[in-house]
Amino acid sequence: MPHRGSHKARDAWIDVRFAEVTLKSPQRFRSGPSITVWAVYVREQAFKTVKSPIEWMLLTTVEVRTFQEAQKRVEWYSGRWGIEVYHRTLKSGCRIKDRQLETADRLETCLGVDMVVAWRIYYLTMIGRERPELPCTVFFKEIEWKALCCYVNKTPVPPEKPPSIGQVVFMVAGLGGHLGRKGDGFPGTQSLWRGLLQWYAATKMYAILTQQHYPHPMQSGP
Repeated sequence: MPHRGSHKARDAWIDVRFAEVTLKSPQRFRSGPSITVWAVYVREQAFKTVKSPIEWMLLTTVEVRTFQEAQKRVEWYSGRWGIEVYHRTLKSGCRIKDRQLETADRLETCLGVDMVVAWRIYYLTMIGRERPELPCTVFFKEIEWKALCCYVNKTPVPPEKPPSIGQVVFMVAGLGGHLGRKGDGFPGTQSLWRGLLQWYAATKMYAILTQQHYPHPMQSGP
């Protein structure tokens, strides 16, 4: 189970059961047709000893005939939290609903860019959380992490070696309002998208002062 709020990431052993069921129409709509669905029931084995145990009853119109198919449906459902965070970033961070572009073609083009931006913010959040020991160069260019370190540490001299991606995530999130206290947990996408706005401005200024060319981040990978 991934980290969520105050709940730490953990491994869980679960039991999975599935069956084909028929749902009859409600009492008020007896004339309506019955619906055939597949029920997948998931329950954590340590149900009585875990504070917030896993217990899901999933109903799907996609056939479930084997355990492997049931496992796949559970995997689909378990990804919904990441999908929700991604769409929240797209909606609130990129503010796609505020776009006033008049035509569908313009909106579609802008949405294509915003979707990549939202994905990169979500990717940065997750890689910093799951693999904090990796060097920050897996995401940031040299000029970017050096500018960030100088800006955060208020020094004109950047470190010789790049910090880890976990350290950089906390730096960026700090610019976005994350206080980094013991009980604050790991930064989320909201503090990161706010911090990245300041980080970009700081990097542009650093490039000017050091006489380096710095293209827009969207032109760089990964």
